[in-house]
Amino acid sequence: MTQPTAPSPTRRDRVRAATMEEITATARRLLVEHGPEAASLRAIAREMGMTAPGLYRYYNSREELLRHVVAEMFRELANDIRRAIDTVGAVAAPGDPAAKRVHVALKMVAACREFRRWALGHHEEFALLFGVPLPGLDDGRFDIAEQCALEFASTFYVLFLELWQAVRFPVPAPAEIDPGLRVQLVRFRDALRLGGDAPDGAILVFLRCWVLLYGAVSMEVFGHLRFALDDPGPMFDLTLGDLARLVGLEYPLAE
Repeated sequence: MTQPTAPSPTRRDRVRAATMEEITATARRLLVEHGPEAASLRAIAREMGMTAPGLYRYYNSREELLRHVVAEMFRELANDIRRAIDTVGAVAAPGDPAAKRVHVALKMVAACREFRRWALGHHEEFALLFGVPLPGLDDGRFDIAEQCALEFASTFYVLFLELWQAVRFPVPAPAEIDPGLRVQLVRFRDALRLGGDAPDGAILVFLRCWVLLYGAVSMEVFGHLRFALDDPGPMFDLTLGDLARLVGLEYPLAE
């Protein structure tokens, strides 16, 4: 049966979408350049030549607008990571399990390196996404910002599942995981809605990898390694080695 064609957006719809995009871009610029307090609806409206009440035709509150700004940042970061993954190309020998393992691992390394590159080039945005939540943005509601955060997480999780299929590295058995932690691991896996056959122990390894990656990048972004290092790049390579060992590989990878 032929699926009905979705109606094309009207000119009014296009104008509204373009205005909303301009509003979020303006709010993001004010957040980055001047901090959260500067991104008031009045300031955003002034920058755009609008009135503050006029913004309420597009967003119900400042908090809703900022959630869309955060969501857009997560989308940008996830897209940049996907492009970095795509640069790895196709596996040279599809029928060779060893080549498949190395290929997936190279994609994971590309994703980790792009995450670090984006973070170092977007200090303020990184702080907004991964630092202390802005007031009103951490109230427990499931919304567009949280959805985009999960989509960002799924970028790494999909790669991790692919690596699990290729390597089947050792993971903790269910009896070795604290019961309370196992409940949380299952909840996280269900929230991603990606399925897969990875056991609870593999999900635990995935989160351990994220803790290592995020910890290394955030310490560098926020300057917490300056007391010892002028160039943390070699230290990041050591972190990649730690990550590789968690998933049964050695770094650097032999191509």
